[in-house]
Amino acid sequence: MSLRVLVGCKRVIDYAVKVRVKPDSSGVVTQGVKHSMNPFDEIAVEQALQLKEQKLASEVVAFSCGPAQCVETLRTALAMGADRAIHVNVEGAEYENMQPLAVAKIMKKLVEKEEANLVIVGKQAIDDDCNQTGQMLAGLLGWSQGTFASKIDVDGEQLNVVREVDGGLETVQVRLPSVVSADLRLNTPRYATLPNIMKAKKKPLDKMSAGDLGVDVASKVSTVRVSEPPVRQAGSKVESVPDLIQKLKEKGAL
Repeated sequence: MSLRVLVGCKRVIDYAVKVRVKPDSSGVVTQGVKHSMNPFDEIAVEQALQLKEQKLASEVVAFSCGPAQCVETLRTALAMGADRAIHVNVEGAEYENMQPLAVAKIMKKLVEKEEANLVIVGKQAIDDDCNQTGQMLAGLLGWSQGTFASKIDVDGEQLNVVREVDGGLETVQVRLPSVVSADLRLNTPRYATLPNIMKAKKKPLDKMSAGDLGVDVASKVSTVRVSEPPVRQAGSKVESVPDLIQKLKEKGAL
């Protein structure tokens, strides 16, 4: 079976940036902050490209939904080697409050439109850590799913997915079409070279809105408050084990 792969590419605040909460506690500061592709999605793109290099996939299509700046994220995927890209424009409050279910519904429409038979997404986004989109998409499509994948092998019309679980590694066999979410150890994403960055500017990038796909992205969830984690208190030294036990008793830890 020749695979047509759709890959999710979310634009998030860069992992190296220290996130700051807005003064009104309504969210985090995004204006003037460096953004990049979600690291787990980079791994997903790399896996799709490897499948194409192995002659197992015929086409890799990158997808992102969000504001106009998402085009930059998609250009990165194209520079890595994706064939085409699709940007579903969602702006303002709708984007800020958009939930994984809305993204999954958009992806379902694109899967049907593109006749894809494999979707690869990052296991989670580093901004909201939801870890829901892939599972919801599989449910909406009625497809099999392989989550937290650390290795993927194509076996005819099936995938052998090695996934990380609390007790070690678990291998599951899923029938295509399927949705797979990429874990950290699946691969190491390639860097986009300058020639490929230049080529990416000429690759097809389709633009549309959620309305064009007939998807309502209005959030069913509202954020009450966003706050920073409490500052860790300084530790203290004790001279002996009896002193340690006494300190723990005083703090109610024993």
